[in-house]
Amino acid sequence: MQSLSFTALCSVSECVQRQHHFINERKTWTEAQKHCRENYADLATVDNMNDMNELKKSVNGGGFQFVWIGLQKTGRDEWQWSSGEPALYLNWATGQPEGRDYCAMMLNGQWHDLPCSAYRHFICNNNKLIVIRENLTWSEALRYCRQNHVDLVSVHSEEIQHRVMNVVKRASTAAVWLGLHYSHILAVWFWVSGETVCYQNWAPGNGTSEEDCEHTVRSGAVQSGGDQRWISRPETDKLNFICSRY
Repeated sequence: MQSLSFTALCSVSECVQRQHHFINERKTWTEAQKHCRENYADLATVDNMNDMNELKKSVNGGGFQFVWIGLQKTGRDEWQWSSGEPALYLNWATGQPEGRDYCAMMLNGQWHDLPCSAYRHFICNNNKLIVIRENLTWSEALRYCRQNHVDLVSVHSEEIQHRVMNVVKRASTAAVWLGLHYSHILAVWFWVSGETVCYQNWAPGNGTSEEDCEHTVRSGAVQSGGDQRWISRPETDKLNFICSRY
């Protein structure tokens, strides 16, 4: 049995639901991480108290209390989410973390460090985005996403851009394809999902009308490092890419 809860993360123009999936299987932290990444997105990330309350609901629905979350110790007193996000919100129980162990579990809504080799139930996130670490042209990436997921990601709000920034850290290329394409006929950039490009996050010198002066067909990518802004690249470049998921 798997229980499911939702946390709505909304901006003015877009509302994206973070889904929490309680997994009624006992695995080590690493095994749980692998399961979540293969079947959902990653082990659960907790950004705020609202997230925390939703996690507690999903666990209570399953009748279990001891569950892995995606928090792992990366250095001396430094903790990071499995997704690569910094741990800005923390909810340690009194006296925790003890400092001996490198993985975190949740018990009655509070967190405890625990040996990563322990077997526990766990909670997965599905944040709707996944980085594909294969180097494909833009057209190949578009075909891959549509055959295996939903589409190349469209970033039409600041909220979605923030999610892109969180997942793009896993990429192995300096830039990562988005579902952004340039039409020489119309002289406009457009999203493959059909939305117009209202929200924009171009790096300086990119996304301008000068695209018309070039004979190369161009598409949009996001930088995987630095400010993670959008850049214009020849669509024949081979890059990692981000798919949107169900």
